[in-house]
Amino acid sequence: MDTRFDWMKASPAGTHALLKLQMYINDAGLDHKMLELVKLRTSQLNGCAFCIDMHTKDARVSGETEQRLYLLEAWREATHLYSEKEQAALAWTEAVTNVQDGHVPEAVFARARAQFGEVELVTLTLAISSTNSWNRLNVAFRKAAGDYQPGMFKQASAA
Repeated sequence: MDTRFDWMKASPAGTHALLKLQMYINDAGLDHKMLELVKLRTSQLNGCAFCIDMHTKDARVSGETEQRLYLLEAWREATHLYSEKEQAALAWTEAVTNVQDGHVPEAVFARARAQFGEVELVTLTLAISSTNSWNRLNVAFRKAAGDYQPGMFKQASAA
């Protein structure tokens, strides 16, 4: 599939706004390894190849294990590999990303609320929402996967 056009170059102001939100999320105090798992899981659910490539690479750089990356799609069957907090975050990720299946269930909210404070849960939800935005733009404009280098967007988000 060929890229339709480079949406980031077509809308630098829109790209900059998303990068600024990403910078806030990354600096808000949530565990970076968990955030990468959340971003990767969101991207898996949305079928965004560019973001799956990016978050897999970023997760490795932040010290994530191959086993946890390989089994992320089946985290419910491999709960021994993920902390209670990570499991709550992953369940929240799936519920927030898949809102077409209905509203976020109370049980999923209760599980997340037991692990996260209010500000943390808002930040986690912003991370999921932001990743969904990146995914949808990359999927819509067919951004090619494979060329991402860890950290390549950090300098752009600081500008």
